[in-house]
Amino acid sequence: MKITRREFTKAGLGTALLAAVPGAIAGPEDLIRRPIPSSGEEIPVVGLGTNRYGVDTSDAARAPLRESLARFHELGGTVVDTAPSYRTSESVLGDLIDGLGIRDEIFLATKVDKTEGREASDAQMNDSLAKMRTSSFDLMQVHNLSGWRESLPLMREWREEGRIRYIGITTSRANQYEDFEAVMRAEELDFIQVNYSLEQQESAERLLPLAADRGMGVIVNRAFGGGRIFERLGDQPLPDWAAEFDCSSWGQFLLKYVISHPSVTVTIPGMTKARHVDDNIMAMHGRLPDAELRGRMEQMFAEI
Repeated sequence: MKITRREFTKAGLGTALLAAVPGAIAGPEDLIRRPIPSSGEEIPVVGLGTNRYGVDTSDAARAPLRESLARFHELGGTVVDTAPSYRTSESVLGDLIDGLGIRDEIFLATKVDKTEGREASDAQMNDSLAKMRTSSFDLMQVHNLSGWRESLPLMREWREEGRIRYIGITTSRANQYEDFEAVMRAEELDFIQVNYSLEQQESAERLLPLAADRGMGVIVNRAFGGGRIFERLGDQPLPDWAAEFDCSSWGQFLLKYVISHPSVTVTIPGMTKARHVDDNIMAMHGRLPDAELRGRMEQMFAEI
């Protein structure tokens, strides 16, 4: 049974149908998890990115997000990543998580991006705590390296105080990779966050292997290449050999490529509709492509 992402969205197919796909497994207890290198704590390999959660206070705007977050939690997802720069996303998530009563079961990550110095970074992180209705974060990250020299020492102090459990840095820009690598080599970090996909493979050349060497977890953003991948794939059917790694949609195909990289800890696709949650969570079930199949995926995509 082949289901493209476009067909999945159009038809509104849910987990019940996906569970009927050969090799699919529906239980949260069977999710693929990876350990965070610095602690050994295991987290599910597909999380939730919230760049598009910056909506207004109306129920019409928030209801689909509430449904998506509830479904994500129900199916076993834990990692939720946001940022102050994502408009109202922090406040929206704070309200939704509090309303659903799931804070203790969420691995909550946000970012700091101030360049004006320590006091500005401290104020922004405190503001994030208030907006997200929490007393601590599981992960705080320096967003796109903005103000990292001042923010990283402050984040370590917060970690010692128990207000942060893990610290990291992020980028989604290839033109930052050289500076990003330098910070990775100079600093002790729990996580890096970087873009990586079938469409954007550059970070696998140096950054992902370096993270493994340095004992850093890897969060992948833009696993769908910012959405452009689906345009490139068009309406072509999923290849028959995708069944070899229990894959039933293009969304799962793309996510399984990312999470099958041995350095990757978790990826955080955006999900604003419950049906997308159903599809993406299925990427955490069943087999993953091995090195040979990953090469076949890359070759197929290069020939499109």
